Amino acid sequence: MTNSSSQSPNPNDPNDHHHTKKTSRRSFLSKAALTLLGIVALPPAAVAYARYAEPKWLDIERVTLRTPRLPQAMDGLKVVQFSDTHLGFHYDAASLTQLADIINKLEPDILCFTGDLVDYAVGSEGSAYAEALGRMQAGLGKFAVLGNHDYFKGGDVVVAKTLAAGGFRVLRNQAARVQKGNGSMWVAGVEDMWYGKPDIARSLNAVNPDDYVLLLSHSPDYADTVVDFPVDVQLSGHSHGGQVRIPFYGHVVVPKFAEKYVIGHYNLGERDFQLYVNRGIGVSQQPIRFNCRPELTCFTLKRG
Repeated sequence: MTNSSSQSPNPNDPNDHHHTKKTSRRSFLSKAALTLLGIVALPPAAVAYARYAEPKWLDIERVTLRTPRLPQAMDGLKVVQFSDTHLGFHYDAASLTQLADIINKLEPDILCFTGDLVDYAVGSEGSAYAEALGRMQAGLGKFAVLGNHDYFKGGDVVVAKTLAAGGFRVLRNQAARVQKGNGSMWVAGVEDMWYGKPDIARSLNAVNPDDYVLLLSHSPDYADTVVDFPVDVQLSGHSHGGQVRIPFYGHVVVPKFAEKYVIGHYNLGERDFQLYVNRGIGVSQQPIRFNCRPELTCFTLKRG
């Protein structure tokens, strides 16, 4: 999941891909070893819990976000976020269908997906994934961005088509206006920091500086760029919250671009810019979670 180079690799460049493959393998092995060491240090019952129980124990977090620029007509708006399903690695279409039913019971006005739909590739299950995504309902729209895993082997086009077939508008350095009554806001989205070229300025090209903006960025650390732009809230995933969190210590390891902002709610800058980092639904690298349950987040936006 990580690369030590300061420049993001191009997954479509065969030379870049060869270097990235070797570097990613080294990173994978070292991070997997750290994670396993953290788990092995736990009592056997805790290891069994981390492997078989917690990864399936969904936590629905309910968070109120108070933002002064929220239009009056949007006061009380319900936004549901899910992230990092990593389909194909211990999470399948049936699991996604069950998640859809849980989401629908929350009755979101806006539904946001913040990347890593698949762990490696869509494969033959694409239609089943799209059908499950299509079951998800949101009164004012469904929006998504891509994560780093969604780009593997040039798969970003296929993943984007799968999300679109499921009724999601995929925002690739774009923004969409959401209207409710006499009020409106924007849902914007940027490309992934790892394999894409995120461009917040381009995303906000059609947005007036006084407009309310909810931004989707797979990588939470992009918030350090966003903080200088007229964005009110950023929703991210990618970190999985560390997946393994040791009591009194915290996360064992997190991926690049989620090293500064790992989990939960942050207030940044001087203008009340807020970031929320979702722990994700699925798992990656190791099929384990400890002290870091999979998360579905239900936000209530409040003016003030």
